[in-house]
Amino acid sequence: MTEPGPAPLQSPNGASGAKPPEKVELVRKVFARDLKEKDRIHTVFLASRKQKQVGRSGKAFLVVSLADRSGEIDARVFDEVEKADGQFAAGDYVLVRGNVITFHGKLQVVIDEVERLDPEPIDAAEFRPPPEPEREEHPEAQKAVSQIRELAERVQDPFVQKLLVAFLDDPELAPGLALAPAAKGVHHAYKGGLADHILSSMRLAHRLADHYPMADRDLLVAGALLHDICKVQEIAHDQAFEYTDEGRLVGHLVMTAQKIREKASRIDGFPPLLEQHLTHVVLAHHGELGYGSPKVPVTLEALLVHFVDLIDSRVGSWLEFMAKDPNERWTDVSKLYGRHLWKGAVPTVRNRGPVEPRRRAKEARRRERHRPPPAPRPERPEKIEAPAQAEAAPQPKPPRERDPELPKELTFKPFSVLTGGGPPAPEGES
Repeated sequence: MTEPGPAPLQSPNGASGAKPPEKVELVRKVFARDLKEKDRIHTVFLASRKQKQVGRSGKAFLVVSLADRSGEIDARVFDEVEKADGQFAAGDYVLVRGNVITFHGKLQVVIDEVERLDPEPIDAAEFRPPPEPEREEHPEAQKAVSQIRELAERVQDPFVQKLLVAFLDDPELAPGLALAPAAKGVHHAYKGGLADHILSSMRLAHRLADHYPMADRDLLVAGALLHDICKVQEIAHDQAFEYTDEGRLVGHLVMTAQKIREKASRIDGFPPLLEQHLTHVVLAHHGELGYGSPKVPVTLEALLVHFVDLIDSRVGSWLEFMAKDPNERWTDVSKLYGRHLWKGAVPTVRNRGPVEPRRRAKEARRRERHRPPPAPRPERPEKIEAPAQAEAAPQPKPPRERDPELPKELTFKPFSVLTGGGPPAPEGES
């Protein structure tokens, strides 16, 4: 569905000069939020960002962010890069031809042709991104951060607790924790996704500690909180979620290890062996050297944190892919996993698919955000004081009749009695 945009625009071919143009090219505006996979587009955007990068093959390409008042979409130029790079700059209005694809679970425009437009006839309001409050994290992200802190403060070991609170109070991390994605596109790739992933991992860590009491609960919870926390600095919080220079050069595992050393050194008496165990949990959480871990797990806690991260990231990736897929039962082939995924209802009494609860929750949040504020209550008229001599004494209220179905007293048995343990309840208790 397309929304009527600004007045039709004309290409700069023939837009200047004394003679009227022989041919005027009319372009219909299609907004970023309305784009779908496999769309062929020919429309106008604001190029809010442009950067030349070099791929692993050594071939250069352009990274572009295309914006309008509905939002932004990531774009790439792979062909004739030098020519395209010289045709426009960040901040220009551009006429774009290309195709919409899905890459790592996110829509992306592959640009075939790009042409700079004269800004004078363009209504800038149509291309101004939404104001920042609308683009910030949902309230759920701040709620997740609060719950992360609550779980951190429940940690029993005083040194581990102080370390975790120091991370949550870090001025380089705290402001971005509710904004950062957990990844560029594989899982939890949305603003606030990192907080969701960390909170879910901490809850899983508690469940594993219940099931495997031989593992240390505090180390599991700490590893679940710390393993990805420096993605706040590794991935930029803008719409494209590009890696920062520090993220590319150092990476979140080493960045977190550095912060553990820094913060542990400021806590009096912090045991060196405890610092080493926490650092190992972080450095080994990818599980294998080939997946970016400089160490493989050699402690039980490091192994379990690796599986916690793997479970939550993989489930998040599947659910996000299913939610975006338009089919009812089987998804299209996932490029990431190389197979169709079942998203239909399961054949049990539950009889619902894995993404239905997420869809309902998202719809409920959308309705809550757009619910109109309650109407103001009408003001009560001012009470008119009667003359003192005419004022009657207040009449006592009649006694309230008791419901005959309710007992005179409500008594409760202790939980231990209800479960079969503990002494019997005293006589007279119901």
